[in-house]
Amino acid sequence: MRNVIAASEGRNPVSKEKKTEPQPAGDLDLSIYREKATKHPQLDDLSKLSPADQKVLLMSGVDPSGKERVGSFFQKDHSVVHCRSDFDGAEIMSSTAAREKYDGLTDYWWKAIAADKDVFTKRAAEHQEHGYYIRSLPGADVHYPLQACLYLTEDKLAQDVHNIIIAEQGSTLNIITGCATAPGVRSGLHVGISEFFVKKGSTVSFTMIHNWGEEMAVRPRSAVIVEEGGTFISNYICLVPARDLQMYPVATLKGKGAIATFNSVLLAKAGSLMDVGSRIILQAEGCRGEVISRAVSTGGTIIARGHLVGEHPGIKAHLECKGLLLSDKGRIHAIPELEGKTADLEMSHEAAVGKIAQEEVEYLMARGLTEQEATALIIKGFLSLEIIGLPAGIKQELGRMIEETDTEAM
Repeated sequence: MRNVIAASEGRNPVSKEKKTEPQPAGDLDLSIYREKATKHPQLDDLSKLSPADQKVLLMSGVDPSGKERVGSFFQKDHSVVHCRSDFDGAEIMSSTAAREKYDGLTDYWWKAIAADKDVFTKRAAEHQEHGYYIRSLPGADVHYPLQACLYLTEDKLAQDVHNIIIAEQGSTLNIITGCATAPGVRSGLHVGISEFFVKKGSTVSFTMIHNWGEEMAVRPRSAVIVEEGGTFISNYICLVPARDLQMYPVATLKGKGAIATFNSVLLAKAGSLMDVGSRIILQAEGCRGEVISRAVSTGGTIIARGHLVGEHPGIKAHLECKGLLLSDKGRIHAIPELEGKTADLEMSHEAAVGKIAQEEVEYLMARGLTEQEATALIIKGFLSLEIIGLPAGIKQELGRMIEETDTEAM
């Protein structure tokens, strides 16, 4: 069903009580996570990692060979062990080093998101262990991706990072970041603060791939500020879900013609909780926003949130959530919100949750596919998301994981 809100009609579907915000701490007991980590030595080449670690990185979108990459950042637990930029138009370093180099980054540090927003931002402010700083210089075209990986190698360790991403005026910035646990690591806590600043006429394409252990608790906290003519594109993939994931990035479009797009691909297996959403606040003439999510549950719980806030005449935005339930034990809860604060704007949403249509399976079976092959093909098409710069290996692996989801459901 397609629903459209036109503010000039005087309708506002948003409740005054605002009960759809994610809970700040949930049921997490933060005292069970360790604060101290082993210090790791520097690495001049990510290809010197063990074959097992390299495989995890590849499945997280990070290529240890650095092929078709213009820079790499690798943080292992609390240690930044590798950082390199091969492109004159871009900087990449630890956020700690950047604060030392640029007088504390006072124009950016805790400017897009408040340090006291919730228990996790407060925790990151008190316990911060590096994170990355990525900046494209004015007019630079960073077409090939910069890559960053935040990696946990110790069980029950807490990792609190603060990332700053800046696209200077007229630049193009492409980033692939992977967050993952080493083989054998089952549990831990990852708190990631990310502040994005998309300057006038610049473009940021940001792809995040999560590849966590089955008992991980994950709390990203992200905020984006987009200036006039700027574009921010976020792609989020989580096909190896943690036990407890909660994220709700907010993009504020401050300048005329600013654009933000959030794409999410989610797979929740039995025992996992994924509370994932995005909010776009459109504050200027000609702004555009889009929130698209594709969710599949084979037994886990997915809460898919989306919130569009129109604050200026002439804006356009769309929210779309589609979910597939492949198990009676799974749950998908779609929460779309449209909030119009002025006349002459256009916002719409579509939400649909259900199972695979039997007639679609039968159609493909009539053309020679088995029932399992037909189901896998439908799921693969449902979750397909084209992302520029992903290694061929991970594209193949993602396809394999998608094809196997129907087997797990059965």
